[in-house]
Amino acid sequence: MAILDFFKNREKEELSVQTAEAEEVSVSNLQITSESIHRANEILNRYKEGKANLESRIVENDRWWRLRHWDTMRKAKDDIAPASAWLFNSLASKHADAMDNYPEIVCLPREANDSAEADSLTDILPVILEQNNFEQTYSDLWWYKLKTGCGVYGIFWDSNKLNGLGDISINQVDLLNLFWEPGITDIQKSPNLFYVSLEDNEVLLRKYPRLENSLTSPTFNVKKYVYDDTVDTSTKSAVIDWYYKRGNVLHFVKYVNDIVLYATENETEPTTDEEGNVIAPAIAETGLYDHGKYPFVFDVLFREEGTPSGFGFVDICKEPQKYIDYMNDAFLTNILMQSRPRYFFRNNGKINEEEFLDWRKSLVHVQAGGLSDDLSPIQTPSLSSAAINILQSKIDELKETSGNRDVSNGGTSGATAASAIAAMQEAGSKLSRDMIKTSYRAFKEVNLICIELIRQFYTVPRSFRITGKNNEMAFVHYKNTGLLPQAQGAFGSVDMGMRLPVFDIKVNPQKASPYSKMAQNELALQFYQAGFFSPQMADQALMAMSMMEFEGKDELLRKIAQGGMLFQQMLMMTQAQAGTAPGTASRPPSGGEEAELSAENKESSVTQNARERTAEMTAPV
Repeated sequence: MAILDFFKNREKEELSVQTAEAEEVSVSNLQITSESIHRANEILNRYKEGKANLESRIVENDRWWRLRHWDTMRKAKDDIAPASAWLFNSLASKHADAMDNYPEIVCLPREANDSAEADSLTDILPVILEQNNFEQTYSDLWWYKLKTGCGVYGIFWDSNKLNGLGDISINQVDLLNLFWEPGITDIQKSPNLFYVSLEDNEVLLRKYPRLENSLTSPTFNVKKYVYDDTVDTSTKSAVIDWYYKRGNVLHFVKYVNDIVLYATENETEPTTDEEGNVIAPAIAETGLYDHGKYPFVFDVLFREEGTPSGFGFVDICKEPQKYIDYMNDAFLTNILMQSRPRYFFRNNGKINEEEFLDWRKSLVHVQAGGLSDDLSPIQTPSLSSAAINILQSKIDELKETSGNRDVSNGGTSGATAASAIAAMQEAGSKLSRDMIKTSYRAFKEVNLICIELIRQFYTVPRSFRITGKNNEMAFVHYKNTGLLPQAQGAFGSVDMGMRLPVFDIKVNPQKASPYSKMAQNELALQFYQAGFFSPQMADQALMAMSMMEFEGKDELLRKIAQGGMLFQQMLMMTQAQAGTAPGTASRPPSGGEEAELSAENKESSVTQNARERTAEMTAPV
């Protein structure tokens, strides 16, 4: 028995040694270890130091946005601190312009064979945006961009969506939580990119039990806003998403403190099916996303060199706003001083300096000999009209600087016609249109990344509810088959290789402004009154409209051209019918005459159908 126990113990020791060696080999094969995390933290701290000025400006601009800017200006605790909302009104006006022109997309193919796929993407991409509540994200990002000068979209693949099926997730990202290489202007050129978020320790322990006894207070501090509420971060930990590139391959690491939660370079096993066949290479080879880009899109308001972010309207307009509030403070102080008389009071000496400087005290003691009478009123000078003019000029300066003129906010200067009002507002909002076009370019990039995620992850059919132009609902199923690389066949004995379907995105405004809609309706009425919808004037209408630019022009030109073509066909058939000799009604028609009458009836039927078709196609739009 002793010998048997000896061999059993010997086998256990050998097994434990083999297991330890296997674990050591496994750990040594890992690309991302605790040493990698130490190096990443050094890079992250260097990136944080590089954007310290930007972070301070973002926090200060948030105070200006919330009308708390007196906290950053010189002021005593109990003094008057008037905070007028001229700057806020400028930002609100720009945001309203952006939401009036909320974007919609049209997906265009680069190859004729991809037309059907482009039509499908045009239908399903708005559904994906709607499922992500993108209109709210778009609104929030515009508020943020107007304050800080740059908004950031995050476009990710969320494998937890749809009960584990996964889907695209689009969020707004705070610049305070994002860190990049200082000095670059294109975020895709940064060798590393970090996104830091604070998560509750209890939530992290439920998701990652191996973090037990490893969570403390945050080891990395993110710049914080000045909140009205008290925000406690002692029970939270900094979760860091580290993105980096190896050539054209994008890799990703998620870690807390020095513990790696996930790393794409450590995923060296390929994906196999139930039979053991490889259906996808290892993630360590392909990276996180096939498109190879950082999943962040920067929407910059006013660009500046050496940074992918920019500056916003708060940076431009806070100086005029500051002096407007300074003057309001002086005016209100002067008015309150005039409304409360003060007197010198002789006290056998000179004037008490402390009491004199505090205008809220009614009596200022003066030493003997300083006054002719025992009590003398203090004269407070009134404000001149020049001071009022200076205040108004500062208000006008802020309006002009921000492009927030009166006509942009509904002022009509006596105009009453809808088209005239719309024309004045369009002319007064060219600054807004320029900014909106910049936002459309970022929106286009967001949709292109969405297409790439669909190409990579939509491997099983998904159902989408599509709403047509007439609010008609349809349900379609879609998967990524038409987006995958396609064989181009052979040219003789030469294999032409594979072709990857590529698409372009065209962005159009929805024109939600009621004045824009009224102007469009009035334009249609003017066309009708000018006779442009009459088929007899099709040629003249087409020539006139070819010189114009308005929404829906191409569709209207097509309908007028079809109406004119049908009208010409009807005239030709009518002339042909009028040229035939009528038959004699006093005798029964012969066989040949019956055939001619049948042909005439047939032509009459065709002519009637042509008239009905013409009336249908030339109906007012």
